Amino acid sequence: MTSAPAAPARTAGETSPGRPAPVRRRKRLRQALTGWAFSAPFTVLFVVFMALPVVVSLVMSFTDLRSTDLRNPLAVNFLGIDNYARLFSDRLFLRSAVNTLVFVAVGVPLTMVLALAAATGLNSGLVRFRTLFRVGFYLPVVTSIVAIAVVWRFLLDPEIGLVNNLLRLVGVDGPSWLYDTRLALPSLIVMAAWRNFGFLMVIFLAGLQAVPADLYEAATLDGATRWQQFRNVTLPMLRPTLLFGGVVTGVGYLQLFEEPFVMTQGGPLSSTLSVSFHIYNQFGFGNYGYAAAASYVLFLAIVALSAVQFRLLRERS
Repeated sequence: MTSAPAAPARTAGETSPGRPAPVRRRKRLRQALTGWAFSAPFTVLFVVFMALPVVVSLVMSFTDLRSTDLRNPLAVNFLGIDNYARLFSDRLFLRSAVNTLVFVAVGVPLTMVLALAAATGLNSGLVRFRTLFRVGFYLPVVTSIVAIAVVWRFLLDPEIGLVNNLLRLVGVDGPSWLYDTRLALPSLIVMAAWRNFGFLMVIFLAGLQAVPADLYEAATLDGATRWQQFRNVTLPMLRPTLLFGGVVTGVGYLQLFEEPFVMTQGGPLSSTLSVSFHIYNQFGFGNYGYAAAASYVLFLAIVALSAVQFRLLRERS
């Protein structure tokens, strides 16, 4: 018995049997319109309150727009890159950039080391009260940063602060933590690391619990010490988690604002002035074009830092 001949293959221009092509096109169009209708509220809000302001601020960074020009925006002059050139000749902006760089360069590693140490302890050695420690470490993360900054400002007060009072008990005259140009920024770094390491601890703890136990068993059989296991097993397996933690923390620290705003107002002598705080001041002074240019420089710094972290911490193929 011979088999029936196979149906000839359809060419690119032919349509499949069933519904006619116009019907299928109308159905696809109706599905697309339905999807756009459901996404329209978010799309409108995103365009009006996110995309449009971003584009307008970018254009504004190339102009001399000031608060006095709002009534007559057509009188604004186009400056090209003059605002950006002015930034890098502004000693106050350069000081804020250095402060922010120090805050990130010291704060991000310190926060990640504290978080990794706490996560390792909770994952291995500490069994009892583990949940209590998790909640305690994470509690500052969900507490208002303004409230935390106010509390730390009183803790570090040179006269009535708890820190200096404890130092006096052991015969040490404590310094003016927030009023000394050498100590103000380190004090903010310590406070930020204390507040934020709980978030990374939870992320790192999840990463540690995902490491296969048989890797540690194999390393133990090979005679590896605990430090060798941590360096050669734990850290390589945590690369994606470390990358996420480094990027999130770095982006947040580059936007340092609340801590100096509440605790030091950028002082003493601009030693805690951050780029975000400088931008805030410039908007307050009415220098909208100049402040917009500073905002985009900060944005480029965030992109550059994230790119470096991706290059250093991405998984090796």
